[in-house]
Amino acid sequence: MALNIEQKKAVVAEVADAANKALAAVAAEYRGLTVEEMTELRVKAREGGVVLKVAKNTLVRRAVEGTEYECMQESLTGPLLFAFSMEDPGAAARLVKDYSKDHDHLIAKLVAVGGELYDASELERLSKLPTYDQAIAILMGVMKAPIEKFVRTLVEPHTKLVRTVAAVRDAKPAA
Repeated sequence: MALNIEQKKAVVAEVADAANKALAAVAAEYRGLTVEEMTELRVKAREGGVVLKVAKNTLVRRAVEGTEYECMQESLTGPLLFAFSMEDPGAAARLVKDYSKDHDHLIAKLVAVGGELYDASELERLSKLPTYDQAIAILMGVMKAPIEKFVRTLVEPHTKLVRTVAAVRDAKPAA
């Protein structure tokens, strides 16, 4: 079904809006996926904070012009599905990686983060990026470790004294 000029402008505006707000983008070939599989993928994407767009490559080229995903323009070939991570940079990569484990027809082609285009092999590294909550937890653990060690060092002399007194008490025969 051919799109008229107004519909094309709407598609370009939708993709441009998603690209402007996105933290990362993944383009994947979806040839061979059934409608049910695509619907399932879209549901998982919504749950994970990922915007999925399927559009003609010429329209996507226009949409990403002037965004940090302009680097993808030259490599857009074939039927591609575009996944834009909105909340977490690794969300789109995790979605494509996890879904492609069960569905061989979904093949990652391009990965873009921060204006840099990466090979599809970098999908694995991007998918391993921690979420916001995980990153905060890691940071708090790193910040808490020196304080914990300091407190343990302060408490150690008292602990040794208590252990020594307990050992002496246990060593004396019950009278």
